[in-house]
Amino acid sequence: MIEEQKPERRYDLIVWDWDGTIMDSTPTIVDCIQQACRDLGFKEPDDSLASSVIGLGIQDSLRRAVPWIEPIHFPKLTERFRYHYLAKDHELDLFPGIRELLEDLRDDGYLLGVATGKSRVGLDRSLKHHQLEQMFHETRTADESFSKPHPGMLLELSDVMQVPMRRMLMIGDTTHDLDMAANAGVDAVAVTYGAHPPSTLKEAPSLIHVDDVSQLTSWLSQNLTVKNA
Repeated sequence: MIEEQKPERRYDLIVWDWDGTIMDSTPTIVDCIQQACRDLGFKEPDDSLASSVIGLGIQDSLRRAVPWIEPIHFPKLTERFRYHYLAKDHELDLFPGIRELLEDLRDDGYLLGVATGKSRVGLDRSLKHHQLEQMFHETRTADESFSKPHPGMLLELSDVMQVPMRRMLMIGDTTHDLDMAANAGVDAVAVTYGAHPPSTLKEAPSLIHVDDVSQLTSWLSQNLTVKNA
């Protein structure tokens, strides 16, 4: 009996952004940036500006979100942001369908990674809270590598996991994610349900824009292998 040949895989490693891609945290992050500004009596960024910086490391995020304050105030602003975020962190949920998608991909033998603007402490806390500690093979955070859109996190994941760039796929919700992927020579998929709207995401290269986890699941099922592409 001749065994049916399995389709050739296009990618071996799928790397995920966290906030706005796996976890539904965009409104909370925006609110915490604004609350931190109110605490210190600074002018608040509007929702659009505050959400535009999500995905960067915390220092880069606040400098871009509140460019009108003096650099001397950023440490205190960072402290107040973290205070408010930690108070709400445990209330945040994964996007519906994400856990099941990750489980299916891992069961199918794909390597899974994370490249996020979160801190190591923040990512580990979230992984533990959502019981995803064993889901990902490797993770990188902004405080232990370069902040997006520098390709550093993807370069490190490629090196550690011995997967060439052409065999990696990046999934993210911001131009920071997409530009990081482009800078590393990695294909990317843009999700439009996170921090950056479709009009902004169009400014960066990606294979496709998907509007929800269901569409993402469908696209991955059809495009992770050469046979089904």
